[in-house]
Amino acid sequence: MIEIKSKREIELIKEACKIVAIVYEEIEKAIKPGVTTGELDRLAEKIIREHGGIPAQKGYPSYQKGVPDFPSTICASLNDEVIHGIPSDRVHLKDGDVLSIDMVALKDGYNGDAARTFIVGHGSKEAEKLVEVTKKAFFEGIKYAKPGFRIGDISNAIGEFVTKNGFSVLKEFQGHGIGKEMHEDPGIPNYGKPGRGPRIEKGMTLAIEPMVIAGKPDICELDDGWTIVTEDRKLVSTL
Repeated sequence: MIEIKSKREIELIKEACKIVAIVYEEIEKAIKPGVTTGELDRLAEKIIREHGGIPAQKGYPSYQKGVPDFPSTICASLNDEVIHGIPSDRVHLKDGDVLSIDMVALKDGYNGDAARTFIVGHGSKEAEKLVEVTKKAFFEGIKYAKPGFRIGDISNAIGEFVTKNGFSVLKEFQGHGIGKEMHEDPGIPNYGKPGRGPRIEKGMTLAIEPMVIAGKPDICELDDGWTIVTEDRKLVSTL
């Protein structure tokens, strides 16, 4: 069921999103060769809590039997890791790495969610193009995030732009609504047909999340029960 938010609720979501934006500003300054993803995770949690928020992903329940809840504030997915990478003090960033971070901050009962991809130091031309296409795909989708269009219009715009630029989109995971819950209706795939899906209405709050793969869109899950990687080990960028 799609929740239509009041002006007050939208303002509360904005406040949570402001915290996320502040965290990304500080993380971008901290990213450099030698830094661990565990250090970035602790930095993110510190900033979120300093601004009155709660790291919503930390302790997020797994729905798979035998898989522990997510242990960290951020998802830190490196190079061929698509999503849900777990930060670690054993993972040191290297020059040229592609690091995708996803985080959710909860404040006053409402969530703010965003993903960003950073190139550590000097990246390859392929990595630079991948990140740029992901960013532009996001804004292609945003063009249709207004009343009068449907979710399929957003999905189609993202998928067509990514494909036109020689990359693939992840099909098993998608964007979503956001509010009191981290994941709400509607689901927002990164591919689809225009004119399909729920009609967009004023008061809907959406987390549009392009997930772009340099190679084939085939994925697999690691033994930790969370981290998703590309089967051909090609680079990934998310936004």
